[in-house]
Amino acid sequence: MTTLQRKIGSGYGERSTAEDVLRGIDLTGKLAIVTGGYSGIGLETTRALARAGARVVVPARRTSAAREAVAVFGDPLADRVEVDQLDLGDLDSVRDFAERFLASGRRVDLLIANAGIALCPETRVGPGWEAQFATNHLGHFALVNRLWPAVARDGAARVVSVSSGAHGITGIRWDDVHFTRGYDKWQAYGQAKTANVLFAVHLDRLGRDAGVRAFAVHPGMIMTPLQRHLTRAELVEIGWIDEHGRAVEPALKTPEQGAATQVWAATSPRLAGLGGVYCQDCDVAELAAGAGKPGVARHAVDPDEAARLWTLSAELTGVDAFAPARARGV
Repeated sequence: MTTLQRKIGSGYGERSTAEDVLRGIDLTGKLAIVTGGYSGIGLETTRALARAGARVVVPARRTSAAREAVAVFGDPLADRVEVDQLDLGDLDSVRDFAERFLASGRRVDLLIANAGIALCPETRVGPGWEAQFATNHLGHFALVNRLWPAVARDGAARVVSVSSGAHGITGIRWDDVHFTRGYDKWQAYGQAKTANVLFAVHLDRLGRDAGVRAFAVHPGMIMTPLQRHLTRAELVEIGWIDEHGRAVEPALKTPEQGAATQVWAATSPRLAGLGGVYCQDCDVAELAAGAGKPGVARHAVDPDEAARLWTLSAELTGVDAFAPARARGV
């Protein structure tokens, strides 16, 4: 398999922050959508983009919490952020948000699919879908496809799909994507994170003729509310904290550092002409040499797997911006 997964020498690294990678970049007049942009690395992403001059829309399931979080920025940053209702686990909510946004007549310059859930107990949403796959992947798939007229309008947008090193756990379980025959939270999370990468691979293939490029990113290991479903014992077992709750994993990043790669992928001039690649530590990642090795697993950037997932996702959600109008489910 040929691949563009090669480092480009960005000049940044694992300890760079979102503010670092935006230094010298003016986003005045740009509009960004950051799902989950009010917590953890999402909040730092919102802060950094607003500080660089962008207007940031934060779709949130808990709008009151989102407004409280961004209010801490103070003026003028908080004035550059607007919060709207969106539950990625509910396709009706996705449709309603997209319709409201499209009705505003605005374009999307940057769309960062940052929101997600991780390692939760078995949970079903919609028509019985496994929640991690449905929320992390299918919700974002439907969102980007419904917003496509605004994303593709000016021919220079970027879409960033936030994945994780957990994509290395498993590829797509084609025979049982919704874990109807036994649930494993780590396998489910790994599948969802693989889906996030494959989504970017195929979106870039479909969207590049319209000038839209897509990237997947691994933000790194960061202690955020995303780990709320893990017990202290589990965090100790995987080596993130000691028995007293103190962080011991030397690779842990701050939220400001964790936000850097997705902000870099969304804005860096160094990525002009590139797309469909997986990035980490503010650079394009290499292919992993094997299971558990650094880099991106081959199954996550396989173009055939990406096309197959797109077809399945369109069938499940009933939405596909690239299909004939009669098949778009609108």
